[in-house]
Amino acid sequence: MNEKNKQTFAADTSGRSASDWAKALLVLLAGLTIAHLGVTLFLLSEMGTDTFTVFIQGLARTFGLTVGTMHVIILVILMLLMLVFTKGYIKPGSVVCAFCGGPIIDLFTWVFGDYINAGSGMVIRILSMITGCIILALGMSVVINSNAGTGPNDLVAIILSDKLTFVEFRWVRVGCDVFFVALGWVLGGTVGVGTVVAVFLTGPLVQFWLPKTKKIVRKVVPES
Repeated sequence: MNEKNKQTFAADTSGRSASDWAKALLVLLAGLTIAHLGVTLFLLSEMGTDTFTVFIQGLARTFGLTVGTMHVIILVILMLLMLVFTKGYIKPGSVVCAFCGGPIIDLFTWVFGDYINAGSGMVIRILSMITGCIILALGMSVVINSNAGTGPNDLVAIILSDKLTFVEFRWVRVGCDVFFVALGWVLGGTVGVGTVVAVFLTGPLVQFWLPKTKKIVRKVVPES
């Protein structure tokens, strides 16, 4: 593809005012809430674990730690590596994404858990899984366009997309998801139908939403 037409994600926000940072973080939190509603619907369908969680599960079983503990460890390691080797990606919102996702998922699980679960009809579970992927991608696009930071695990694909200038983000994301799933599966993580769907839907859907949500986000948070 034409390198000039390819969207890149690194952004210098050093000139952003305190007011603009507050707006950006609010937009990020809104996007994070939307994204984790999608994650919750996906998980409640019980048709497979999301791609990064497969990787975390595998590592947790390998090292004898809980999934939650391993998740925090890996996110902290990723943030430290990105702070050392990259510039313009780790921002305050990255910390928000790393530590606020869990409580948001718990809240939505409490709200929807009685209605969507392993005992629900297959049609409801399939719709929940697919709708979850769509909503997750929508929320991720809002988070990315806030330029306030995003989760360290999602930054892997974002950074690689910026470096691999002739590859669209959707395919970089698919490649990262395949890598996480394959390695996680080898290490003992759980893979299901929903995992495979997430691998091939998430990246293309995020790229679909990015230009659409950017127009909306820029009305609230101007370019830095």
